[in-house]
Amino acid sequence: MSYAVVYSSHTGNTALLAEAVREALPQEDCIYFGTPDLKALTAETIYVGFWTDKGTCDASVAQFLQELTHQKVFLFGTAGFGGAPDYFEQILNRVKENLGRGAELTGTYMCQGKMPMSVRARYEQMEEGPRRTAMLENFDQALHHPNTEDLVKLKAAIVK
Repeated sequence: MSYAVVYSSHTGNTALLAEAVREALPQEDCIYFGTPDLKALTAETIYVGFWTDKGTCDASVAQFLQELTHQKVFLFGTAGFGGAPDYFEQILNRVKENLGRGAELTGTYMCQGKMPMSVRARYEQMEEGPRRTAMLENFDQALHHPNTEDLVKLKAAIVK
């Protein structure tokens, strides 16, 4: 079974997940590994990774997903805000809307990912209050993701 791992990574978080996907699968069956490229479309199964941009995948991944026609697809991604499965599900539902006709979704996985320090600086400038406190706490929690546990869970989701 041929496969490709296609991903977009703004801060390196999704790249870590993409490497974990490649480690979990037979190397000899990988026909493409990298950023969205039409070369990947010849694979039977495509593992597509994304970072969350305004509640969905970034434009390059959205465009790539629309090119899919008959492939099996496994979606994986990272989001700076994490912890809530419902939030991840909302993101995944938006990403799924980009899947081309005939593409078969075989699975999904999402985890929290660390954000740039510039984001924390922006939060620190917010008016004091519960929202600011929650944003800063989430930022600090995200610094530890993706972690080993996240990568193990992703590999388990792929090889079930």
